[in-house]
Amino acid sequence: MWWQRKAEQSYGIPDDQLTEWRSWSLPSLRKAFNEDKRTNPRFADWWEENSKEAYNTGLAGASAAFDNYVKSKSGKRKGPKMGIPRFKSKRKARLTCRFTTGTIRIEPDGRHVTLPRIGTIRLHENRTDLRALIDAGNMRILSATVRLDRGRWFVAFQVEQRHELGRVSRPDAAVGIDLGIKTLAVLADSDGVVSEEPNPRHLDRAQKQLRRASRVVSRVQGPDRRTGQGPSRRWEKANRARNEIHHRVANLREDTLHKMTTRLASQYGTIVVEDLNVAGMGRNWSLARHVADAAFGEIRRQLTYKTGRRGTRLVVADPWFPSSKTCSRCGVVKAKLPLSVRVFECDNCGLVLDRDANAGHNLVALAARTTGTGVAGDLDPARAESKPRGADRKTRTTRPRRKAGTGRAGGTIPSPRAGTETGDRQQATRAQLAPW
Repeated sequence: MWWQRKAEQSYGIPDDQLTEWRSWSLPSLRKAFNEDKRTNPRFADWWEENSKEAYNTGLAGASAAFDNYVKSKSGKRKGPKMGIPRFKSKRKARLTCRFTTGTIRIEPDGRHVTLPRIGTIRLHENRTDLRALIDAGNMRILSATVRLDRGRWFVAFQVEQRHELGRVSRPDAAVGIDLGIKTLAVLADSDGVVSEEPNPRHLDRAQKQLRRASRVVSRVQGPDRRTGQGPSRRWEKANRARNEIHHRVANLREDTLHKMTTRLASQYGTIVVEDLNVAGMGRNWSLARHVADAAFGEIRRQLTYKTGRRGTRLVVADPWFPSSKTCSRCGVVKAKLPLSVRVFECDNCGLVLDRDANAGHNLVALAARTTGTGVAGDLDPARAESKPRGADRKTRTTRPRRKAGTGRAGGTIPSPRAGTETGDRQQATRAQLAPW
């Protein structure tokens, strides 16, 4: 129907006479598929062999894709622009299916789950803790999603759970977290204590094994998309061995991040983090792998829901907050501080401190100036601080021989980019626009 309307428009047919749109809502797509599956020869022979949830998962994805595209095109959806919906390739897409109806439960032994059309299957892990929450009436299963990830099958339950606020050992204390690559996190609390979380670099440690496993995979006959040739058994075996290495690295990274974020959320009443542009940092070819291995976005995601479970506060600093350039003692902001300079030296008061520790002190001081909402940029009025001009930027000069023409009272009209002539003015403008 999409291409039919485009063809009719090329013929000169007016818009009010084009083929009417079919609704892309999930109920309407499901109704149309139910009417078509019994008469269309493409489905008539085999649609009953599968669960209805397999088709419903694809229809839900199509409905969400069209809805996101239309909202993005009209400006109602934030974020990057969404393109025209496309079919997913079976080779690239993650195999997944979501069950919303039927028998979905965890068996009393905690080692088995029962799913519609699949039946009872054994789990690799023991989840008697989830079964105890269900028996106590504190959890209710809403749906189950089965997916194939890194050669292993997983089942994820969407649940409705009653949470009780956990206790925090230091509810009146605050901590500022400065994330990095050399050191995963530098922690500076409100008592002035600075500690470090080392970066385990799980992916870097596994590079030797990954290179060796990748050479084995490349030496055997794999799938060929051009000729349609399938992979050999030796290729599948070698690919599984390589996937196990990636799976182990992902598990080690997840375990490290969960231990760190759980300890911080259960210890401090206020946590301050930076709003990092992780996607932009990943475009740096020399740092992309290290940024992905550190998983800055995952740290913030875990802190967000773990602080909410304990009723504590998470303050997200503005992206343009100069945590590394600001002196933690006198508040003077340096004009330039390259990433290669690892020691902060204040030209005003003479403070010499590690740049990450200095950033942590500035972040924890930011918690005292927030109103309690934890929203980025929601700060109380602070005293004016000296901010030097952006010495690394060239200011625009007026041509001496240019004269004002008619209709230009007072000289030339300033360029729309005049607000970005100095680093201070650019920083102030971004700080005002950040909350919106």
